[in-house]
Amino acid sequence: MSDHAIPQPSRVSLREASAPQQQTSERKRILRRFMRYKPGLAGLGIIILLVTLALFAPWIAPYSPEEINTPLRGANPSSDYWLGNDDIGRDILSRLIYGSRIALIVGVGATAIAVTIGVTVGALAGYFGGKVDFILSRLVDTLMAFPLLALLLTLSSVFGPSLRNVVVVIGLTVWASYARLVRAEVLSLRERDFVLAARASGAGDRRIIFRHIVPNALGPVIVIASLAVGGVIILESALSFLGLGVSRPTASWGTMLSDGREYIRNYPHIAIAPGVAITITVLSFNLVGDGLRDALDPRQRD
Repeated sequence: MSDHAIPQPSRVSLREASAPQQQTSERKRILRRFMRYKPGLAGLGIIILLVTLALFAPWIAPYSPEEINTPLRGANPSSDYWLGNDDIGRDILSRLIYGSRIALIVGVGATAIAVTIGVTVGALAGYFGGKVDFILSRLVDTLMAFPLLALLLTLSSVFGPSLRNVVVVIGLTVWASYARLVRAEVLSLRERDFVLAARASGAGDRRIIFRHIVPNALGPVIVIASLAVGGVIILESALSFLGLGVSRPTASWGTMLSDGREYIRNYPHIAIAPGVAITITVLSFNLVGDGLRDALDPRQRD
């Protein structure tokens, strides 16, 4: 008989080894559910196209977005200028391509700020409860009581029009809905067995909140955030349309709409092009959000 005993695999090691496989299979199921939703795939394709246009705008745009060609003021679409020229002769297609940068920077940047603040506030309120919950919940209620556009106009007037200020102002005003959502999720998660086990093992509140609770509450947040990006793009366009967003002459879809407002009867193509771009972009993010909602829903069948 050999002196060396054959080692037996422990139950703990088997469980630990199977955890990554379970996570991988769950990701595959989520991806499979999303792939079944064809409109979501179409929206994702358009978003990828927009990202490509934004990243490679200097090489894709046929002209400089600020190049003025006075004889072509308000010119209709042609073989050289596919979408025509604006009120001072700039190429509309080139300005649309460069404007996709502003739309994506504001949409993703402001949403990231809002999600960060909202998740933090909601997690603290739901986890600690009591006075902390009361104070933070009243803060959320107060913010949501203000008309959003009026609040944005006020803050934009105070800080001035610029890309950075637009991203920060929108992010600081739209986080309340995320806080409410995360608070409700945390209230149902804080008494779960895995949280009680973390407390029993001596983990601190900060570790429990951001290592154990928040990751389990992010599913609905991801869905809401993907749906909200389109709304943020509309808010940026509204601010730029009113002259409180991105400063001219930077190409922005909102400023393009504002420039075409006075010429809507004689040169409608100046306003139609950015309007269609905004509509398609917002619709694409909404379709992706719908697909993620179905994919992350555990009640959906594979």
